Amino acid sequence: MDAKHLENYSEMKETTDLLYLTDGGLETDLIYHHGIPLIEFAAFPLLKNAIQNEVLMNYYRDYLDLAANFGLGFVLESPTWRANLDWGKKLGYTAESLIKINQLGINRMHELKLEYMNRIPEIKISGQIGPKGDGYVVKDILKHGEAAQYHELQIRAFKEVNVDIVTAITMTYSEEALGIVRAAQLYDLPVVISFTVEVDGKLPSGERLNEAIQKLDDLTNGFPLYYMINCAHPSHFFHLFDTNESWKNRIHGLRVNASCKSHAELDEATELDKGNPRNLGHWHRVLKSSLPNLKVLGGCCGTDVSHVEAICKSILD
Repeated sequence: MDAKHLENYSEMKETTDLLYLTDGGLETDLIYHHGIPLIEFAAFPLLKNAIQNEVLMNYYRDYLDLAANFGLGFVLESPTWRANLDWGKKLGYTAESLIKINQLGINRMHELKLEYMNRIPEIKISGQIGPKGDGYVVKDILKHGEAAQYHELQIRAFKEVNVDIVTAITMTYSEEALGIVRAAQLYDLPVVISFTVEVDGKLPSGERLNEAIQKLDDLTNGFPLYYMINCAHPSHFFHLFDTNESWKNRIHGLRVNASCKSHAELDEATELDKGNPRNLGHWHRVLKSSLPNLKVLGGCCGTDVSHVEAICKSILD
């Protein structure tokens, strides 16, 4: 790992006194609050449209303003969750054009960082990666070697435009996550793995969360910077942390759903379920007592800045 990324790695892994925010449910916010239809649930094409790009940047500014007001750090996640080969192909992108759009996403994050760097104590730029397939359902399982080769395109693109970290969001099974870690190791990039879980707290693959985390740490000598959980309501996984086992200390971030509904129910929903922001904040206060290293807070499906603000107030109260 080169000196720059070793410094970034050490800061995020060892600093415990600074809380970081990130954004909320980007795609659901754009669809339901801004009336922007997202083909294949992909936000990255908005980067090429001047008007839609400004909507996208203002979306991030709302969260950056929140972090500035609370004196917190921020993790800027690029809108590239769907910008991989399979989803890109469905939207008419070639491998070459995908590299360009991934890098454009990171460059937009650099612009936002410059805009806010004097108001926020620490801003990290993260290249966001999503699963090859659906974020809810496990179908064609990749071996970790195949996954490393598949996700290498985005990771290489991110490396060339100086991201601080790579974050794999909504991972549904351990082998694909392991492949992403392997690819990040190849490019000396700190990597964060965020698993999603079903209402029983297990990954969509049926794997237990603790076993998936332990597997990745064992096979990579603990290379992931930390782990997160996203795209699930706290009521689905809080019971997992009623333990003194050390694996839970590897979870440093949460990006939860507003709704208590299952993935299957959300997949069929035609209206946005915003849940209760204040209740979501209360859940995080409960979880903070069980997760001593929790320091990255944001949202996922159905959440907006009101949810993240409620989470901040509850955690900091």
